[in-house]
Amino acid sequence: MQHYIVPSQATIGMYICGFKGAWLHHPFWRARFLIQDDVTLEKIRSSTVDAVIIDDEKGVSLPIVASDSDAPCSPGEDAQIIALPRPTQRTAIGDPEIERARSVLRHGKKLVTGLFEDARMGRLNVTGDVAALVNDIALSVERNQATLINMARLKTKDEYTYLHSVAVCALMINFARQLQMPEAQVHEMGVAGLLHDVGKMAMPAEILNKSGRLTHDEFEQIKRHPVSGNELLLGSGNIPAVALDVALHHHEKVDGSGYPFGLEGTQISLAARMGAICDIYDALTSNRCYKAAWTPSEAITKMTSWTGHLDPDLLFTFAQSVAIFPPGLLVRLRSNRLAVILPNGMRGSRAMARTFFDARAKEALPVEDVMIAGGLNGDHVVSREEPSHWPFPNWAHMHAELMAGQYKMQDAAKRRAG
Repeated sequence: MQHYIVPSQATIGMYICGFKGAWLHHPFWRARFLIQDDVTLEKIRSSTVDAVIIDDEKGVSLPIVASDSDAPCSPGEDAQIIALPRPTQRTAIGDPEIERARSVLRHGKKLVTGLFEDARMGRLNVTGDVAALVNDIALSVERNQATLINMARLKTKDEYTYLHSVAVCALMINFARQLQMPEAQVHEMGVAGLLHDVGKMAMPAEILNKSGRLTHDEFEQIKRHPVSGNELLLGSGNIPAVALDVALHHHEKVDGSGYPFGLEGTQISLAARMGAICDIYDALTSNRCYKAAWTPSEAITKMTSWTGHLDPDLLFTFAQSVAIFPPGLLVRLRSNRLAVILPNGMRGSRAMARTFFDARAKEALPVEDVMIAGGLNGDHVVSREEPSHWPFPNWAHMHAELMAGQYKMQDAAKRRAG
């Protein structure tokens, strides 16, 4: 169970899983950690946050004292703990997480609208509200990997400018967790996603909202927004370095054809390469003033087909994080079965795969269609596979049969025996 306590009540052995209050006032990013030494303990006790969130199933707790108040006690009062619902339990799509995600999106739109309006006036004041919003988004994605991300895709054309930033924040958090980054780094990636496009507010509104194709001169103006965003964030102060980097470099391409500097390959940071993928995916799957949204499957398929634009290995990891893959791809599942990805029949539906081969025993299996799970739960995709690495004498024919639902295990065994 998770609880609020005031900082002065922290003790060695407690497991910290969050802070309540402005991020500028607490000594740590919202990382989960065990208090193991006096230095860490003193940092927490001397901070000015409103409360500390502890998990008494993972560390030391305090005795529970009955209280009529919903607020954490003051430092001089008897120790008391205010119970919180566990945020780490994943919920089903039909659960109250939908309403919680809707609330996060409403708050996110309001906060980003205010930030962007300030940026339009040439000033930007990033306060602790930004970190608090990133915390809320991170908790929503943790409770259910898909709910907020899918709901953020359904924004209207008029909402795009603001909710795009919230969506990219959620995608960056989910992506960073797929890469198993430390939670503090996950939250920095979320801040980077939320602020990556702030430089667009320095661009003329008639260009940003133009429904037709941009002219050469208009596109040259748009290409200045990464530098403008970086300058605005530098002027705000207290911005994580990774957010400055992503704002400046999320339009670079791995073949060097991007902007503003034409960086290539690993000259582009990991965070900026991640930001490029999240930015493009949300743009493709959202309704824009000049185009209708593509399905997630259509977007991933198109992004995979581009040569020299995105980091291909990172793009596959991103696909794992959202459990969406190009149809026809040969993959290995957590269950050690080989499968082909099936076309996504419904907009927003989960990817399906058709299993047919035991990767350990190296023998055919009865065909089974399974749903691909996101995150680390269920049967998820662990790797792409090259057909030439497996005993498939005529992969093109076999692949066509699998995709058409005509593959028979007995026929395959006969072909190998023959």
